[in-house]
Amino acid sequence: MNRRMVLYTLGHISVANAALLTLPMVVSLIYGEFCSMLAFLISAGISIVLGLLLRFTARPGTKVIYAKEGFAIVSYAWLLMAAIGALPFVIEGAIPSYFDAFFETVSGFTTTGASILSGESITSMSHGLLFWRSFTHWIGGMGVLVFVMAIIPNISDRSIHIMRAEMPGPEVGKLLPKARDTAKILYLIYIVMTAVEIILLLCGGMPFFDSVVHSFGTAGTGGFGIKPDSIGSYSPYLQWVIAIFMLIFGINFNLFYLILIRKFSHVFRNSELWCYLGIVGISVCIITANIFSMYNGLEESLRMSAFQVASIISTTGYATTDFNMWPQLSKSILLILMFTGACAGSTAGGLKMSRVVLLGKSIFRELKKMLHPRSVKVVKVDGKRVDEQVLASTTSYFAVYMLCVLGIFVLLSIEPFSMETNFSATVACFNNIGPGLAGVGPAANYGAYSDFSKVLLSLAMLLGRLEIFPLILGLNPLVWKKK
Repeated sequence: MNRRMVLYTLGHISVANAALLTLPMVVSLIYGEFCSMLAFLISAGISIVLGLLLRFTARPGTKVIYAKEGFAIVSYAWLLMAAIGALPFVIEGAIPSYFDAFFETVSGFTTTGASILSGESITSMSHGLLFWRSFTHWIGGMGVLVFVMAIIPNISDRSIHIMRAEMPGPEVGKLLPKARDTAKILYLIYIVMTAVEIILLLCGGMPFFDSVVHSFGTAGTGGFGIKPDSIGSYSPYLQWVIAIFMLIFGINFNLFYLILIRKFSHVFRNSELWCYLGIVGISVCIITANIFSMYNGLEESLRMSAFQVASIISTTGYATTDFNMWPQLSKSILLILMFTGACAGSTAGGLKMSRVVLLGKSIFRELKKMLHPRSVKVVKVDGKRVDEQVLASTTSYFAVYMLCVLGIFVLLSIEPFSMETNFSATVACFNNIGPGLAGVGPAANYGAYSDFSKVLLSLAMLLGRLEIFPLILGLNPLVWKKK
């Protein structure tokens, strides 16, 4: 383990975090919120001092990064970002409890959108803090380490190990020979798509501040709102724009790159994309029919259905209505979508469509083997044979995934809430969705949980965002051994 390189990189990340904190500080200055500005200034100062100390005291002899270093850097970087990012809420007094502020910040960076704040607390919050909440979504959506790699020139190109540890999905490759160039391409696509959404929201009459924070939340598939009813009070046009962009940001970013270089055939043959769109289409049709009698005509019921399906499957968490009041069939479909998630290589959480496809094909192959034991069957995706090791790792991940969900649910069951509340809270946090059902539905929040449970759910959000293994391996003391 190259410990000095880990600490040195964490120093860079802490300095970068200080730079990020200056943006909400500027927002606070624009709106004349001097207490908020001071809170961000103090937090940025702490972050930059810590970062400089790490950089100057841990200068590495070699800057090589292997898998162990990648896991450690990712794990501690996310904890560091959340720990410092929580400070402005506490210093300004908007969230007096550090446990609550840490939960809120982890929820932001992991693009979960689960909140401990009530509607009144959100509306009384300063513009600087509201901006910071949504900006953490935008940074965390693509990955805080991918951002650092894109802007810091002197990190070794072996930082592909960082991308593999941080980026969602069963496989992460390089679009270009250098990992840093790949990070730049990803962020360029990300920035352009975010800007397009801001423009479209402005065209619909949404105020500039609202357009920016909601675009940040949509791009990062996070879902922190700035109004008590989330997106419910905005016009149908604005709801449709956000719904469409939630679906777009749930698509593998590699496909956008293929579109840019005009490899359209690769995009149209992508089975994960068609599975994703197919599940969305079927879910929207069923829910629309199921809730039709609750709304005024086909357009409204279709809009409510499409928005919530897009919000849940992309793990964004915005809401236009309290779907807790929907029939059981509709809520059951949404609960299933909480597990599936969107595509690998997107900003969404969940199990990922690529794993759903692989698990489905593996099950189908096993059924065929039962009928024809001597036959040799291979699994193919997009016309290419899938390596047996990939299938095995997918199955292993699913097993660990379910064990983590069940384990967290059992620990959360010490709380005096209903099984539906605790289970949906576990699923919503682990899959980085935000709102669950019953006591943690879109009209409620997580504020009633104890500090222990908030830390537990914060851990669930980090496990889900980093896809379990990087966090477990990165925090394992054995990984820090030299051999």
